[in-house]
Amino acid sequence: MQQDIRDRLKEYKEEDIELSASHAPKFEALLQSEIPQQKQKKQYLKWISVAASVVLLVSLGIKLYSTKTMEEDLLNTETSSIVKKISLGSISPEFKTIETYYKNSIKIEIGQLEMTEENTEIVDGYLLKIAELTKEYKSLTKELNTKGVNDATIDALISNLQLRLQLIKRLKKQLKKFKNLNTTQNETKII
Repeated sequence: MQQDIRDRLKEYKEEDIELSASHAPKFEALLQSEIPQQKQKKQYLKWISVAASVVLLVSLGIKLYSTKTMEEDLLNTETSSIVKKISLGSISPEFKTIETYYKNSIKIEIGQLEMTEENTEIVDGYLLKIAELTKEYKSLTKELNTKGVNDATIDALISNLQLRLQLIKRLKKQLKKFKNLNTTQNETKII
């Protein structure tokens, strides 16, 4: 079959056909009548979509700006109230050293915690207790401001810091035991 087509193509001679001078305009008119005309979009729809986009961007900008401004106002209020309040560190340089030591140690220990899916329940329990102790520390600081500096409140503040650090260290030990227990169980399953 391929040879037949090739043979026919060799024998084919192109005929010279001339198109009339009005052929192109007639053909174009025929095309225009056959192809459905696209409706032109109404210009006001474009303007409405542009206006809606602008309104949306402006409202988002206002929302974000007002939220940011409110956060900054809250931070400024908290900062100014902290300056006026008495804290453990503002009583004396020794207490400031103690407070800084415990707070930094707590942050470091929390930063070193290894969270996994298996130990999240244990960690969450300890972190809740630490959060409660932090609230208690803040209330003790308020008490220090209202009742004045006394030995009982200072001792309670230092004990609170010590207890939080001890809890975090106990949590790290339990996590280590839990990890070792899981490792041992996994090794036993493999054997």
